[in-house]
Amino acid sequence: MKRPEKEAVVAQLTDKFREADAIYLTEYRGLTVPQISELREKLGRDTSYTVAKNTLIRIAAKEAGIEGLDEILAGPTAVTFVKGDFIEAAKTLRDFAKTNKALIIKGGFADGTVYDAEGAQKLADLKSRPQLLAEFAGDIKATMSKAAYLFNALPTKAVRTIDALREKQEKAA
Repeated sequence: MKRPEKEAVVAQLTDKFREADAIYLTEYRGLTVPQISELREKLGRDTSYTVAKNTLIRIAAKEAGIEGLDEILAGPTAVTFVKGDFIEAAKTLRDFAKTNKALIIKGGFADGTVYDAEGAQKLADLKSRPQLLAEFAGDIKATMSKAAYLFNALPTKAVRTIDALREKQEKAA
């Protein structure tokens, strides 16, 4: 590649690094073109899977302000640029790697933190944002139901006590 071409690739990668909410680095050696196409399809529209030279990736990451990827950038590397829910992308990569042993997740970067392969795997094990929001809404609903029951129980108990006293007085009379 000639120098102007490399500069163009670095500029393009730098823009992708800046726009991405998270990135994952994978080793793609042994994957066929149809398998890579299938992976790209599974990742969705908001995610791009790009193969580039490690030196160009390293330069673009530094220009985008991302440090700490040097140790992960060894061997053939593809970068997954994620916009949106990066937990779902991690799950997709993990699931694809289970069925296609040639794909190896090397690490990633999300929320200002560089993750090694184990850290990226832990991200994939987290619950997605919609799941967490659903659980949170369920917890709030349960708490509100308990509060409503307590608020309703006091007057009900008072009415029963007064009713029991009235019946007792009627029997005594």
